[in-house]
Amino acid sequence: MLPAALEILRVASQRRGSERSNGTSSIVNGAQSAWEMLNEEKLLGRITTSCSELDDILGGGISCKEVTEIVLSMKINYLLIVSGGVPGIGKTQLGIQLAVNVQIPMDYGGLQGKAVYIDTEGSFMVERALQIAEACLEDMREYHGFLKRDLQACQVNMQPKDFLENIFYFRVCSYTEQIAVVNYLEKFISEHKDVKVVIIDSITFHFRQDFDDMALRTRLLGGMALKLMKLAKKFTLAVILLNQVTTKYTEGQYQLTLALGDSWSHACTNRVILYWNGIERYAYIDKSPSVRSAAAAYSVTGRGIRSSVSNCKRVKMM
Repeated sequence: MLPAALEILRVASQRRGSERSNGTSSIVNGAQSAWEMLNEEKLLGRITTSCSELDDILGGGISCKEVTEIVLSMKINYLLIVSGGVPGIGKTQLGIQLAVNVQIPMDYGGLQGKAVYIDTEGSFMVERALQIAEACLEDMREYHGFLKRDLQACQVNMQPKDFLENIFYFRVCSYTEQIAVVNYLEKFISEHKDVKVVIIDSITFHFRQDFDDMALRTRLLGGMALKLMKLAKKFTLAVILLNQVTTKYTEGQYQLTLALGDSWSHACTNRVILYWNGIERYAYIDKSPSVRSAAAAYSVTGRGIRSSVSNCKRVKMM
């Protein structure tokens, strides 16, 4: 191993000397200073959820260049109870909302991008996507009228069908198909560079069953997670993974765990838990390197995801 290590250091030293002669100081290709990273982060776009309180605790919305996991759970009396996907919590509704909202024009604070929607459960509803698109257009026109901007510069020219045409839908029916689609994404997005969000609904569905070899499952999931992280960074887009929590019996009590196991817990940059608190839906920031843990209420309405009818107080998970 010593000769190999010395060879690596020799090559790195030569490259460093070459780059210094060209006026650069990077040892290897792709090196960045912390100052450059900070400025890049300030310029990164975010996708609104259409709930201002949820956007607020997310730091302005779903961030690009990151993988955000949205986990389904149920909260009653401040205790998390296992749920195989709580009916009506709005998991798929939120996914569709983000696929629509990523298309909001830049003049209206959006990314003016397109969406890839990978459906593993068959839960995507095109009629619902149309309803949410129509509501999004109404909101944009209302916003336009409120600001009284120049009509020529900011007129809303999109139609509901334009939103649907900008959602690239993949239906996958097995874990092998899911891996194949994820492997294909880099080529697809290279040909559709305006894609700004990839949504997988849900990441767990085909991996929770028919796996006797857990080591193989872990390797496959690890490879898929790595590819998704690289996609997010390479193409400056947001990756949204929908997941579930389950329970395992440890030391005489049930404990919450992700449906794909503890090894999956490091596969995302951010984690948001959706849960019920009484009759209200809440979203809780469980993991994030940039925002604090907090929760906000949200509603699922005929127009899509919106602020809760009650005051959306931030509460802490106990």
